[in-house]
Amino acid sequence: MPIYKYKAIDSSGSTVAGTIDADVFEDAEEMLYASGLIPLKLSLPRGYVLRLPKSSARRVGRVTPPELVMFLKQFRTMYKAGIPLMRLLEIMKTKTESKALRNITGNMLSDISDGPSLSAAMGKYSSVFLPLHCAMIKAGETSGNVPEVMDRLVYIISHENKVKSEIKSAMTYPVIVVVALLGAFLFLLTFVIPKFATIFSKYNIVLPLPIRIAIAMYNGLSNYWPFMVLSIAAAAVFLYFYLRTENGKFVRDSLFLSLPVFGPIFVKASMSRFASIFSILHASGVPILESITILTETFGNAAISRIFKNARAEIEEGKGIATPLMNAKHFTSMVVTMISIGEESGNLDEMLSNYGSYTVIANHFIKYAATVETSIGGGDIQNLLKVTITDTDGNNLTALFSLYQ
Repeated sequence: MPIYKYKAIDSSGSTVAGTIDADVFEDAEEMLYASGLIPLKLSLPRGYVLRLPKSSARRVGRVTPPELVMFLKQFRTMYKAGIPLMRLLEIMKTKTESKALRNITGNMLSDISDGPSLSAAMGKYSSVFLPLHCAMIKAGETSGNVPEVMDRLVYIISHENKVKSEIKSAMTYPVIVVVALLGAFLFLLTFVIPKFATIFSKYNIVLPLPIRIAIAMYNGLSNYWPFMVLSIAAAAVFLYFYLRTENGKFVRDSLFLSLPVFGPIFVKASMSRFASIFSILHASGVPILESITILTETFGNAAISRIFKNARAEIEEGKGIATPLMNAKHFTSMVVTMISIGEESGNLDEMLSNYGSYTVIANHFIKYAATVETSIGGGDIQNLLKVTITDTDGNNLTALFSLYQ
């Protein structure tokens, strides 16, 4: 029976080495696991060595928010129960349903065995664990309160996913209606208008302005469509690359925040997200300057991120948080007032945590989406082309053009 040499980690996290008798490699590995050891290196008598793969650690698939929330909940429960970190990761590696998270957990296990902390191991997978997540875990490790920090992290991820889903659901139908109407308009412009233009040309008719505009649009489209296609393609390419630049993102997000009707709701959503994330970071023990840096890098809105970036210098000078944000364009007076009161009372995290509601923001989107849906889906578009057309003899020719209905 071959004698295998091994190097493994025991339940206390210490590295141990020894030998074990087994018929095949798989049996030796199973025996180590059954003994409560996590193998790091296992060698055969002939010198063949198998190490835990580290090169595949960074090759991970997509992890959805629900999968990440479930992972963190399971992790928190076992960590709170007192299971050692290495043993916990080994359990998660085998029990987690997500293949991507299983790969991440296995590689985190290998990384942590070399010395890095949990937050540092998570930080290597920035596509899954954002800097915000890692900063919170790091603060929890420093304060010895990782389970409570994970509770807050679960709250952030689950609520942001919820509001995104609600907004997406609320906007789906209006977008479909708008696309359908644009398609109908192009169909009219391409196939219907030319036929009626031929009919109208046979009569001495004074056409209403909307019809003359439609015919002019058709003539321009039919005569200059190659140039239009090239212009649209060039504009699309330009916007694609421009919006990937820092200034392009800033212009785009500033435009969204300044839109009529929806702009104020985007602002409210941004303020609510800022208040929630900042209060949780502050309550978790993350320093204010580090929290501002995290928000600057991960907030998701370039216009708001630039405000944080500009405010950081004044915060470093000791001016507090409220003063630099007082004249910021997109920060509402209510948020600034609550920050100021929180700084004066020493209760900043509680003041901000009570501001706004994700559900309220989602309801605003649903309400406005319903308004848009009613206005564009209630038959008003048909009336745009329902005009009275008469010839010079006073004959009503509206019926000719009403075939569209």
